[in-house]
Amino acid sequence: MKLQNVDAWRQEIDDQFAALKAAHPERLDQRLTMSWSNWGFGQEDLAVSAARLAKAGLDHIELHGNHYGPDLGYRVDQTKAILADHGLAVAGVCGMFSTECELASVSHITRQRAIDYIRRELDFCATMGGGYLLVVPAAVGRPDQYDDNEWHRSVETLRIVAPAFTDAHVKGAIEPIRSAEVTIVHTVADAVAYITDVDHPGIQHINGDVYHMQSEEASIPRAVLAAGERLVNLHLADSNRLGLGLGSMDVDTLIKALYLIGYNTPGHFVTPEPLGPGAGPYPAMHSLQDPAMLDELVLGTVSYWREREDAIRA
Repeated sequence: MKLQNVDAWRQEIDDQFAALKAAHPERLDQRLTMSWSNWGFGQEDLAVSAARLAKAGLDHIELHGNHYGPDLGYRVDQTKAILADHGLAVAGVCGMFSTECELASVSHITRQRAIDYIRRELDFCATMGGGYLLVVPAAVGRPDQYDDNEWHRSVETLRIVAPAFTDAHVKGAIEPIRSAEVTIVHTVADAVAYITDVDHPGIQHINGDVYHMQSEEASIPRAVLAAGERLVNLHLADSNRLGLGLGSMDVDTLIKALYLIGYNTPGHFVTPEPLGPGAGPYPAMHSLQDPAMLDELVLGTVSYWREREDAIRA
């Protein structure tokens, strides 16, 4: 019987991974570097979040890009002290782009606000030793178009601030988001086209997210292969946007695809961001959540990922 497409794609990656394992077993020696995106912890104190991640065995964190104004957001000295106390390094910063801070907006004031925001986050990320800043080309939570020129406005606006990425030695990582939440750049192919149009060395990378890829890509592992060396960070959640192991996500084939592109090397991160089901993720950012629930979420997700990775590498 002929295989389903999804099974044929899985078999293709299984075969490639088996060949890699047989010919170059040394390329499996190093584990993938795991981080955690903390903005889903809501209003929780950073010290509490850092302690939780360290207890789960993590040594990297993706920090919420919360410098929405000059007087807002994490303070450098305090943040460095908290992370040092728990043995955590900064992988990168999760940029937050809403209708109030948007590269594709029809409002000049809003686009200027996005430029200023990016500059603040780049300064913070560089000072904290982070490697990338996540950029979304249009507002998350606005699925209806302003007009047909959003792509052009977004590209032109990001070009203005693109030199600041190279000056800060921080990678600009474009994140494709599902069409239910944003108007442009939904797939890896879209992200590559957008990066090509921006045409600047500071904007050359992709931040993937398996939840959005589940909606927009034919195959998540094949999309990872297509992203290739551009992929610098990959947000993780199960099919229901809960912790890994609580849904139907094919974690094994995803891990194999990451090893196939050589992702288990310095400067590349897999970063859980299980925000829960719903039309939009922002309620998690503004809420006070149950610490015991978050403890269970982190430990369960990290344990499940490591269990599957070790089984594949064995």
